[in-house]
Amino acid sequence: MAQWKMIDGYEMVIGLEVHVELKTRTKIFCSCSTAFGAAPNTQCCPVCMGYPGTLPVLNRQVVHYAVLAGLATDCTIARYSKQDRKNYFYPDLPKAYQISQYDLPLCVNGHLMIETEAGQKRIGITRIHIEEDAGKLVHDPEKGTLIDCNRCGVPLIEIVSEPDIRTPQEAVAYLQKLRAVIAYTGVSDCRMQEGSLRCDVNLSVHKPGEPFGTRTEMKNLNSFVSVQRAIEEEYRRQVEAVKKGEAIVQETRRFDQSTGRTSSMRRKENANDYRYFPDPDLAPIVLGDDLVSQWGAELPQLPDARKAAYMADYGLTSYAAEQLVSGKYLADYFETAAQGCKAVKTLGNLMITEVFRLMEGEDALIPIVPAHLARVAELVESGAINSGAAKKTIAALWERDEEPEAYVDRMNLRQLNDETQLAAFVSQALAEHPDMVAGYRKGKLSLKKALMGAAMGLSGGMANPMLLQRLVDRALDGTEA
Repeated sequence: MAQWKMIDGYEMVIGLEVHVELKTRTKIFCSCSTAFGAAPNTQCCPVCMGYPGTLPVLNRQVVHYAVLAGLATDCTIARYSKQDRKNYFYPDLPKAYQISQYDLPLCVNGHLMIETEAGQKRIGITRIHIEEDAGKLVHDPEKGTLIDCNRCGVPLIEIVSEPDIRTPQEAVAYLQKLRAVIAYTGVSDCRMQEGSLRCDVNLSVHKPGEPFGTRTEMKNLNSFVSVQRAIEEEYRRQVEAVKKGEAIVQETRRFDQSTGRTSSMRRKENANDYRYFPDPDLAPIVLGDDLVSQWGAELPQLPDARKAAYMADYGLTSYAAEQLVSGKYLADYFETAAQGCKAVKTLGNLMITEVFRLMEGEDALIPIVPAHLARVAELVESGAINSGAAKKTIAALWERDEEPEAYVDRMNLRQLNDETQLAAFVSQALAEHPDMVAGYRKGKLSLKKALMGAAMGLSGGMANPMLLQRLVDRALDGTEA
């Protein structure tokens, strides 16, 4: 995807609202199952359907998980909070109101640190509150629009960021970091493809130094690619409209993945449109210091702590460490492979380049024994194989794991380090390309890379690239022309 570029000095201002489905066995106010993939309307009851006379009972585990998420994002945990009714009519909301939190949320004033091209950046988190999910509309070309109420009452936390994000890349970095942190805590599986992590994007444009513009909201984006594309398109649309003198309307918009365009859905409501009021059927949530401390003790080592350890213990760069802690499974795998490994930096690089390239899907596993990947890294570090051979070896072990040395020897992938043999390849390459040699010596310095490639090709790609480069440099200096 092409790098985003600012248009005519207009800055984008972004805040994200991320809805995370909590990994409880039952719903927030009833005992219905939250299992994914059930037949439509088989996991609902009078409570989550909002039948008259029913009373909700708050699931304690929802509060527990929400507090863990708040502590993991450095939020202050409210000792007193309450639940409110958010009133609106939509076909997938049988009660015509959603139980959420308004003025007294459970968690406030947190933050996350993300990596940007300019270094680390702090993204503030305004609040994290608990709420129930709505149902789902299913659009069938033959039967029309159907309603599946299984999702009604599934427990969510909504994580609202400050408007601190200024580029699509920062938005994706924040979302990836947030997903990693929440997944580490174990309160959600964060499977975007199943809708257990969804993102709403609030975006406006302005010239730096001027007041923020009118924001629009894009709803229910469920992939990192969709978030980046939707931001880039809405930014372009708003800038073009402002330049034409058109007013930006505060509204909710839909992003169409097939066309890459956003379109208006409805006017964006303000808080007073929802007529919030405390839910009369639910008592306030009161937490003691001892309980919050007890829950906080359950937190595992989080991504930033692991990242700091990788930089201190292994000498990894901030970027490399950030990539390796982006998922708990990845970090666990890396740490297992790094135990006793003599080439940890190379191991990290191979994971970021080759392993990440081969992994498919959010829940993909690495089919290579960690110790085997560590030995591939050591083969590279020792000069036994080059990066091209490492790539081939990892791809082969991905299909059928075995001792990497056995595969390297069987496929004759050992790196050529004999200087006499490599000098012969260099001499042959220069002899076969006299025009490039002449062009280089007349000042066309880029031809050196082509001659290096020719010599590498003669070696079957097995030459030690650093040694070969020195020999090419020496030959082109005139000593072996």
